[in-house]
Amino acid sequence: MNIIVAVDKNWAIGNREELLVRIPNDHKHFREETTGKTVVLGRKTLQTFPQGLPLKNRTNIILSRDKSFSVKDAAVVHSVEELLEELKKYDTRDVYIIGGESVYRQLLPFCDVAHVTKIDHSYEADSWFPDLDLDPEWEITADSEEQTYFDIAYTFLRYERKKG
Repeated sequence: MNIIVAVDKNWAIGNREELLVRIPNDHKHFREETTGKTVVLGRKTLQTFPQGLPLKNRTNIILSRDKSFSVKDAAVVHSVEELLEELKKYDTRDVYIIGGESVYRQLLPFCDVAHVTKIDHSYEADSWFPDLDLDPEWEITADSEEQTYFDIAYTFLRYERKKG
């Protein structure tokens, strides 16, 4: 499975239920990576989308502890075990974990590839992604040239879990 995330230099991902910064090219990269694929996200992340609706042109699977939660055009599962059972229907190479913090932390152990947009800035934040640079199980296998959006520098990185 894949994880896709944008982080600042401290691996922060959000503040007050919002992204730290919106970079159009990062959104384009996200769309290109996930369109036609399966995305897994938490209920709170879904609520940050336009009208709180699932992403178009993707299979959306929402992880929520709320047993009464349902949403049109998405599957809802209530535990990691239930999610892993649901994901057996899909090619794991086409599954992308897209947030938020608790979903990332719960599912990172099941992922082999992380698509990370690393932003060269520190933001005020209240949610973080695990620092893959400090995790000996992960290594950078691809990176883009540094890009800029106004005064924000960022790089697209691909991390892969080392083969044991």
